[in-house]
Parts: sequence; C-alpha cells; structure tokens
Amino acid sequence: MDIPPQVDPEIIDYYSETFDEATRLSATADGRLELVRTQELLRRHLPAAPAAVLDVGGGPGAHAAWLAEDGYAVHVIDPVARHIDQARAIPGVTAELGDARHLPAGDGVYDAVLVLGPLYHLLDRADRLQALSEAKRLARPGGLVAAAAINRYASLFEHTATTWLERERVHDAVRDILATGRHDPGRKGFTAAYFHTGPELAEELRTAGLADVTVYGVEGPTWSLLKAAEQHTGESLVDSPMFGAALAAARLAEPYPDLLAAGSHLLAVARA
Repeated sequence: MDIPPQVDPEIIDYYSETFDEATRLSATADGRLELVRTQELLRRHLPAAPAAVLDVGGGPGAHAAWLAEDGYAVHVIDPVARHIDQARAIPGVTAELGDARHLPAGDGVYDAVLVLGPLYHLLDRADRLQALSEAKRLARPGGLVAAAAINRYASLFEHTATTWLERERVHDAVRDILATGRHDPGRKGFTAAYFHTGPELAEELRTAGLADVTVYGVEGPTWSLLKAAEQHTGESLVDSPMFGAALAAARLAEPYPDLLAAGSHLLAVARA
C-alpha cells in the first residue's frame, strides 16, 4: 500500500501561524491585480456552470468563493486545517484536508481541476509532476487543468519594489532563486518555495500528460511598479488609475512570451 506524501511542517506552520493567506488577494493592489487577472483567465477557459470544479491547494477559498458565486460546484482540498475551516464557511463550497500529490477521488470526476498553489511549494520536480498527474487523473477526458506558479524572477522585482534587495539576507536569497528556482526550507522571509520559468512550467504540464498547454502572465510586466508606488506612498491603489494601467498592461502583454519573465505569477491552462 502506498504511503501518502507528507507536506513539510514548515509550510503548514507558515500558513497556520505566520501568514494570513485569506487577505493576500485583497489587502494590496498587486494582490488584487492577481485576483482580477486569474478570474478573467479562468473564466475564459472554464466550462459553463454548473460544472464540477476541484480547487487543489485552494487555501481559504479566495477563488472558490467567486467560482461558487458564478454557479460552479466547488470542492477545495488543502493541507492546512486553518484554510479548510475558512473555505467551509463559504456558501456553496465544500472542503477537506489533503495533499495535491495524493488526491482522494476517483478518475475523471471533475470537469475542471485547478492547481493554483501546490506548485509554489513543491521543490522537487518529481513531486510537481505527481501533483499535475493527479490533477489530470481527476479531470474528465478533455477537461480543464489549470496550474499556477511563481515566476522565477518575481523576487527580484518584488524586493526592488520594497527596497529590501539591499539587505544582505534578502539579496542572497534572491540570488539563489534566480540561479536555482529554489527558496530552501529554513531561510527566513518565506517558506519553502519553487519559482518557475514559463517554458519550464509548460514542459512540466506536458510531461504529466496534459495537452494544449498555454502559459499566461497573470499580473503582467508592470505589477512591481504598482507595488512600489503603493508601498512608498502608503496609499491604497486598488481603485486608482495606476491599477487600471497595470491591468491594461497585463492584457496587452499576453501575446508576447518574452514578457512572461517580468510577471509575478504564471498560469498554465491545458486539457486532460
């Protein structure tokens, strides 16, 4: 009998005690930009409601909430108990504890499977491929599989925007992420994480057996300008002209793969 994989306790502790994922997509302008862009990209590819959607690593349900409002039947699986409690409080959403690499469901039972967080924290390629293979297994033939990743170069732009890049500890962490894609367990500032390039993300989906893979830049190439302006003025820019311009830039950048490198997150869509 196979023994299910275990999530690194550091990751569980980070999301249970250190960081409130429930506010990440609403508290800042760049977070809001990520939410808006993820919504519009997924709505472009999702089957019509009331399709069944599995939100793997769905956290506290930031995406499950709007999907349920759109009429989808949404089930969240996440390894953090705190997130499951939060997701279960959303009307129309069900949730259970679980690991993206070992999903508790039969083959082909969902019209769409979203993997919008697990690849962030699976440092080993074999684990990422296993999570993507599980997503493919649970999707009906031809069903949507969407997977998000943190862009390899995001930390460089982010820590320039915050000015933390001049700090030695941050500088060295960013240097290592650029070189290896890894933020190893035990380093301060974030939990264990992996940072993809666009071509790498596409290759992993194809290796997992997924077809018709397309990779999008989520926030686009000007998200760090938005972050820097908000950080250094102390003002919310969620409803500002600058937010609108950054959103327009993200949309304009879509046809140009070279601009993927300037984004914060990547979203790959494919068919099972």
